[in-house]
Amino acid sequence: MFYFVYCADRPGSAALRDELAEAHWAYMDGFAQQLYARGPTLTADGETATGSLHIADLPSHDAARAFGELEPNWRAGVYSSMAVYRFEDLLGRSMWAFPGPGGPRFLVVALGPGDAGAVDRAGDGLIVLGRLRPAGDGAPLGVAACVQAPDAATAAAALAGFAADELTVRPWRFGGRPAAED
Repeated sequence: MFYFVYCADRPGSAALRDELAEAHWAYMDGFAQQLYARGPTLTADGETATGSLHIADLPSHDAARAFGELEPNWRAGVYSSMAVYRFEDLLGRSMWAFPGPGGPRFLVVALGPGDAGAVDRAGDGLIVLGRLRPAGDGAPLGVAACVQAPDAATAAAALAGFAADELTVRPWRFGGRPAAED
């Protein structure tokens, strides 16, 4: 099963996050085959991390919680909070299978009673899309999507079935180790 694990950075933790970058990547290397999407959320200017998204194939909610709690940034206090949801894939592809060219990207989370069926799955900017559920098989709590769009408003429009007050839109980028320079 897929799980959506999002950790929000603690204010003032950027230097510690930078210091732990290699430890974070090494930890994630151990989950390389299980990761469906990953990457930091960013400030509006795209310069500073504000959180970290991981969608991973894990055996249980407890395993997903442990995945987040054992991550070096969590253990060292970079993050102030963690949200863990079951992620029911609605698109059928990981971020690595996204065919689009580069461009601004956003994490859009809609928590509320909106209509996941109203999401335009054919949109060329939709990277990953999933229904969020609590531990177990509870009723849907909302939807999360990674979207490539020219701006936050356009990214939010991808989840048209949800009210604006249900949406959180954060700049986001593909995560992982930086590519080696040749």
